[in-house]
Amino acid sequence: MERTKILIMGAAGRDFHNFNVVFRNGPNYEVVAFTAAQIPGIDDKIYPPKLAGELYPNGIPIFPESRLEDLIRERGVNRVVFAYSDLRHEEVMHKASTVLAAGADFWLQGPDSTQISSSKKVISVCAVRTGCGKSQTARKITQILAHWGKRVVAIRHAMPYGNLEKQAVQRFSTLADLKKHNCTIEEMEEYEPYLEMGNVLFAGVDYEAILREAEKEADIILWDGGNNDFSFYASDLEIVVADPHRPGHELQYYPGEVNVKRAHVVIINKVDSAKPEDVETVRSNISRLNPSATIIEAESTISVENGERVANSRVLVVEDGPTLTHGEMQYGAGVIAAQRFGAKEIVDPRPWITGSLKDTFHKYPLIGKLLPAMGYGEEQIRDLENTINASDCDLVVIGTPIDLGRVLKIEKPSVRVRYELKEIGAPNLESVLKTFLS
Repeated sequence: MERTKILIMGAAGRDFHNFNVVFRNGPNYEVVAFTAAQIPGIDDKIYPPKLAGELYPNGIPIFPESRLEDLIRERGVNRVVFAYSDLRHEEVMHKASTVLAAGADFWLQGPDSTQISSSKKVISVCAVRTGCGKSQTARKITQILAHWGKRVVAIRHAMPYGNLEKQAVQRFSTLADLKKHNCTIEEMEEYEPYLEMGNVLFAGVDYEAILREAEKEADIILWDGGNNDFSFYASDLEIVVADPHRPGHELQYYPGEVNVKRAHVVIINKVDSAKPEDVETVRSNISRLNPSATIIEAESTISVENGERVANSRVLVVEDGPTLTHGEMQYGAGVIAAQRFGAKEIVDPRPWITGSLKDTFHKYPLIGKLLPAMGYGEEQIRDLENTINASDCDLVVIGTPIDLGRVLKIEKPSVRVRYELKEIGAPNLESVLKTFLS
């Protein structure tokens, strides 16, 4: 029987996972290509033969998504699998229309067909959008469970942007492991806070192999999601984080709405810095989408080392990259810190941006006068460093989850912003986790 020809649209995460789980050993399918979007520099590569399996001795090519229509026709594609996240519903359907117009089927694969079961209890932390506060929520859960004597191993959503074969299974327990695995800034932003807490974290490409290794060390597996994707693992407790700075997005983005509808618990984060009416809008939407979900309200508490230096200074604010780009936030923790600590002015970096950062600002014009910490490769890291050092400012406010000063040579005075989850009243994470464990 002729195999169904598949093309997988992705962004170096969900796409590889869906292939590994559904297609790698599927004799009825032939995956002829991946296409890549959102992340610069991952197209024009090969998904390596060692990961692709015996049915793909030459591996599978990865092309820019801009070639989608031509690839469907040239390679006789029967079905296109859409496998990346954090897109407006309307945009997903525009992509579906392109695929259908080219003659192929458009396929969204759900949790039951793509999630892997664990021998251990699994807690997943997912979100409505990029930048809601998943990681600070996951860290808080880890701290609570560790205090109760539980061995928690975190597994982070895929971000394999380098040598895929070497990144099949990655284990991190010290900061030195970040260098060992040649992590990008985006990866370090997610991994480093766990390592500072003394926790073990896994990531990579082959998430069944990763899970089996993590199970050897864990009482509980903690899934820390990426973007607003749903978990790669079947979860016993699904916690989803919503952001009242973007009210209504819980209804408008794929697959964030899926997460809300599946959630056991929804955390409305950042209520301390959001408008009360926006918090109420999010609460109302959650209650309508998922009446049985437990709702927790929380603050994203901000602290700044040497915060007094911010007052009356002209500051350059560096924010988390994905939050500003496909997350579409126009400010983050760095801006809030600059305002609260009395900055005289937020300096626009655009006169000094160099190299690949120009492409980022062109693609995401709503970034405005903030500087996203883009660092998907050595070139972007160098461009970020050069832009920071060239900018005319008194102080750099670093609003990223990691200490950029450890990665970049910043020649200007700088302060680092930290942010942690703090629940308000009851219910809270401790009460939810007690019920879960019992």
